[in-house]
Amino acid sequence: MSHLDEQHLERALELAKAGIGLASPNPCVGAVIVDAQGNVAGSGTYTYDRVKHAEILALDAAGPKARGGTLYINLEPHGHHGRTAPCTQAVISAGVLRVVASMADPNPKVSGRGFEQLRAAGVQVEVGGLQEQARRLNEAFARYVRNGVPLVTLKAAMTLDGKIAPPPAEALVQVNGGPAGGWVTSEVARAHVQEMRHQHDALLVGVGTVLTDNPLLTDRSGRARRRPLLRVILDSRLRLPLESRLVEDVRAQRKNDVLVFCSTRFRGARDERKRAALEEAGIRVEELPAVEPDGRPGMDAILKRLGELEIISVMIEGGAIVNWVALAAQAVDKVFLYYAPKILAGTGSIPFAAGAGFPHMQQAAQVKRMQLHRFGEDFAVEGYLREPYEE
Repeated sequence: MSHLDEQHLERALELAKAGIGLASPNPCVGAVIVDAQGNVAGSGTYTYDRVKHAEILALDAAGPKARGGTLYINLEPHGHHGRTAPCTQAVISAGVLRVVASMADPNPKVSGRGFEQLRAAGVQVEVGGLQEQARRLNEAFARYVRNGVPLVTLKAAMTLDGKIAPPPAEALVQVNGGPAGGWVTSEVARAHVQEMRHQHDALLVGVGTVLTDNPLLTDRSGRARRRPLLRVILDSRLRLPLESRLVEDVRAQRKNDVLVFCSTRFRGARDERKRAALEEAGIRVEELPAVEPDGRPGMDAILKRLGELEIISVMIEGGAIVNWVALAAQAVDKVFLYYAPKILAGTGSIPFAAGAGFPHMQQAAQVKRMQLHRFGEDFAVEGYLREPYEE
């Protein structure tokens, strides 16, 4: 791939990133058409609501200039019937002579079909440029389309000694809605959390986090979204307070964007009254079978249900218990762990994950493909526990 090819492909990737928050449950795709003289003739970004795919938008913008030109795209052109007709036929009909793509479609049912159609029509196809960046951009779609469940990212903010909060006796709920005991990380790191929230379809916490911190759990990045960030609360016994900021926000905004998963184990007149009150306020409540010894639903069932709701990415922002439950259930695909240059120490401080723990070092969750990020004085570790592109 030439330097010029790489530049155009980089532009296609930037266009694809503009679809974050607007394309789900489909992938983020950007396309650039370069005419036979080497000039950019058209471009497009896919968004779910506009229906047209990125390559079609780019072809529409290019018009007759597409003939004899090159299509640059971060994902294999659509080669099957879905919400739209195959994009490959439009590319062929427009007279495009060359397609430069970063990666094949991760859906094993259609992967390679688009490239085959293009090559059969005499279009030159080159695949693999900037592939790693392209794969990272659509890793949630890959996990969802291959397994029917969302990609799960475990996010936490902690001190250097792995504490997410001081002892409960010292924790005071912040007037501004911040966490009990005060913020761990800096304002710079917390601003990045909002960017992370924007990249996800849902946030997931345990009811303990709501009881302790009284958070809103909203996307405050200021960027456009196709659908509101789904706020998922694991609340087996329906302890979510009717006066919490979450419930008040839903009642005021009527967004229908808070989903509570409760357990079939705890069903009685009191629970039915509480459920009715929550639903009257606009909270969605769903029961799942109790499979854990303490009566909790299993993480597998929770993620399966979210997949059925076309949620392709979830960020866990829970406390120590939810963090451990997710790790123990092997439900976590990747981690994004923020560290502040602080040391709390003490046996009463809250650890990152509270539970039985893995009994042997050989069983410990192994983080792979790590990257380090700096946020002022804070830093973060990003890495994978499971490869998103594996079955």
